[in-house]
Amino acid sequence: MQLFLLGYIIIEICEIFSTGGFPLNGGVRRAFSAIHIAAIISTLWILMINGAVSYQLLDDGTPLSLGLVFFSAAILFIGTGYIALDTGFSWTRYWDSTLADPNRSYSLYTLYQLVPLVFLFIFVVLEMIVVLRVLGERKPMLYLLGAVILFAIGQVFQYVISVHLCNATSGKINGGLFETLFTLLAVVMIWVFWSSITEDDWPMPVPGDSTYDS
Repeated sequence: MQLFLLGYIIIEICEIFSTGGFPLNGGVRRAFSAIHIAAIISTLWILMINGAVSYQLLDDGTPLSLGLVFFSAAILFIGTGYIALDTGFSWTRYWDSTLADPNRSYSLYTLYQLVPLVFLFIFVVLEMIVVLRVLGERKPMLYLLGAVILFAIGQVFQYVISVHLCNATSGKINGGLFETLFTLLAVVMIWVFWSSITEDDWPMPVPGDSTYDS
C-alpha cells in the first residue's frame, strides 16, 4: 500500500504543474501531463493488485510480490508515458491526426478515463468479496463505501460543477480544487480501510515502552 501512496504523491505533484495556473512552457506542461496520465494508470494498477494480494495468492511484503507489483506498474508507466509523450511531441507522427480539430485522442481518453475506472472497480469488487465473504466483517465496508462516495463527489465537481464554478468566478476557481480535496479524502479512507483489514499500518509506540534500553 505504500507504493500506492507514493504513486498518489507523484500524481498530485504532476497535477499541480499540468492543470495549475503556473506560466510554464508548452512543452514542459505537455511533459507533466504525460507523466500525470502514466502515474494515474500505474497507481490504480498498484491499487488493484493490492486487492488481489488480499487473497494471499502471494505472501504480501515479500521481495517476489513487491517486485511483481513494482515492475508491472513500471511497464504500464513507461508504455502509457510513451504514448502520451509521442502524442504531445509528435516524435513518430503516428498520433498526429489527434492534434487536428476536433482534437480527439481516443487512445489517451481510454488510458486517462476508462482504464483507471476499470482498475478501481475491480479493486472495490475484490475487497467487497474479501470483507463480506472471507472475513465476515461489516465495519471495513463503511470505510470502503466512504472512499467510493468521496471519489465520486470529486468527479462530479470535476466534470459537472466545474464549468458553473468557472463561469461564476470568471475562471478564478474550477472544480479541480474540490476534485483534488475529495480525492485526497478518498485516499485517506482507502488507507483506513486497508489498515482495518490488515496489519499494514505505521509503527506506533506502545505506552510505557522506551526506545532506549535501560
